[in-house]
Amino acid sequence: MVMWDKARKASSLFLHSATALCSLPKANSSDRLIDSFKSGTMKIRSYAGITKPSFLLVHPELPALTSRNPQFTSLFTLRIPCNREKLTGMITRSQYSVADRRSATRYGDSSVSNKNTNRPGRKQGGSSSLYSRPSLLDMKNDKMENRARVYEFLRGLGIVPDELDGLELPVTVEVMRERVDFLHKLGLTIEDLNNYPLVLGCSVKKNMIPVLDYLGKLGVRKSTFTEFLRRYPQVLHASVVIDLSPVVKYLQGMDIKPDDIPRVLERYPEVLGFKLEGTMSTSVAYLVGIGVARREIGGVLTRYPEILGMRVGRVIKPFVEYLEDLGIPRLGVARLIEKRPHILGFGLEDRVKPNVQSLLEFCVRKESLASVVAQYPEIIGIDLKPKLLSQQSSLKSVIDLSPEEFGRVVEKMPQVVSLSDRPMMKHVDFLKNCGFSLEQVRKMVAGCPQLLALNLDIMKLSFDFFQTEMQRPLDDLVDFPAFFTYGLESTIKPRHKMVSKKGLKCSLGWLLNCSDEKFAQRMDYDTIEMEEMELLPSFDMNTLTEPRSDDSGSDYDDSDDDYV
Repeated sequence: MVMWDKARKASSLFLHSATALCSLPKANSSDRLIDSFKSGTMKIRSYAGITKPSFLLVHPELPALTSRNPQFTSLFTLRIPCNREKLTGMITRSQYSVADRRSATRYGDSSVSNKNTNRPGRKQGGSSSLYSRPSLLDMKNDKMENRARVYEFLRGLGIVPDELDGLELPVTVEVMRERVDFLHKLGLTIEDLNNYPLVLGCSVKKNMIPVLDYLGKLGVRKSTFTEFLRRYPQVLHASVVIDLSPVVKYLQGMDIKPDDIPRVLERYPEVLGFKLEGTMSTSVAYLVGIGVARREIGGVLTRYPEILGMRVGRVIKPFVEYLEDLGIPRLGVARLIEKRPHILGFGLEDRVKPNVQSLLEFCVRKESLASVVAQYPEIIGIDLKPKLLSQQSSLKSVIDLSPEEFGRVVEKMPQVVSLSDRPMMKHVDFLKNCGFSLEQVRKMVAGCPQLLALNLDIMKLSFDFFQTEMQRPLDDLVDFPAFFTYGLESTIKPRHKMVSKKGLKCSLGWLLNCSDEKFAQRMDYDTIEMEEMELLPSFDMNTLTEPRSDDSGSDYDDSDDDYV
């Protein structure tokens, strides 16, 4: 009680002094207050937590004293400055201090009463931030630890993650497992992932699913996704809007039908990675420049879209010029490309030139090379030498065909290199059964090797008509074995009837080896001139450069071999 009385008296004294000070006239108040303190420093005992009337004096360094009266928190000795300005400043600072503390208490941080008190997540004497912020070193260490765990998971699956250094990867093993499982469902194996481990940097939701959905909407079959991704896994990194869609629109602009776009992509998925104004545009422009019809471009690219990735200067132009050097006119090369665009994919140095050399080694004459290639362009792209050896050996053993005669056979029907032995033997046996000697069969095959590939049933019908209706000697067929290559109903029967009616005696060559218009002219002749006797049909190079019909080249079959 004594302490309480003293505090109350001190407070009352201080309040009276302040009130008196405020009530003094402005001119005298400062002088009177100074005079009262000249004799010495006045000491007033008070409490640090006086909350009224309008200011609060606080001494934060003294310990707090709890009392039943909430107006007082601590007792201290206050030394009042001996001038008015210092007193006013002290009172003002006290008011600010009280306001700050009240504001802090009002907004919920009433537990903060000591500036040295530690806070959660805050270093002693550190920043005033209320949350923890990891250092860059801590973040780097965490990232390294996460990557190490992901690498360990991949190695456990048999995947070598060395190429993934520097690539942004999932921070958790669970996310990486999701990616691996998704790729497995697409049919990709661990070997496939090791061939292109960067695919593991693609997000399932952000990259893989949007791309695959887009391909599916275009019409690419899901059954081809596995092979598609094996050939071009980079597609999973692509943006549908920025990368894929413009290429598809470009292909449609090349007259590739929308229904054919899936076929093009399935056959050559790498096209999705090409720049529109790069290789694709220059290769097409070059083909049009050498004579490929503009309306044929769509069909050419549909059947062999690999052209879009070929360099003109390194691949297409040297190939075209080499065929020209063999004797095929440039427009003829353009026609070959329209019909068989895949020939542009034959490697010039490692396949075409060696095959041409092999033809020369097997007695094909140099002047006949152009005809051989024009008739059967695939002959310069297959593994030719073993086929030549096999066919030459077979015909030598069956009909005793000489190397030179084999060369003539290849010149007249280069497809012979792709014939199977059994069908050839059946045709040889048929001719023998017709009554021809081995020597006659050899001569007939050398003169018309097509006999080894014709339909046997049709050959039998033609031979029966030859014997029963035409009643000609077998030597006529030995001299003109191409008789079997003409249509019985469309050509042989009507012409034989016309000649018989007129009473003309002619060879089979004169009768058959001409066009319908030419034959009609011959029917006006009274006699048959010797120069009219054409022995055998031969390939005419000029047929390559004749004007195209309305039929599009895209209707041609894609098969590499016309004879099986």
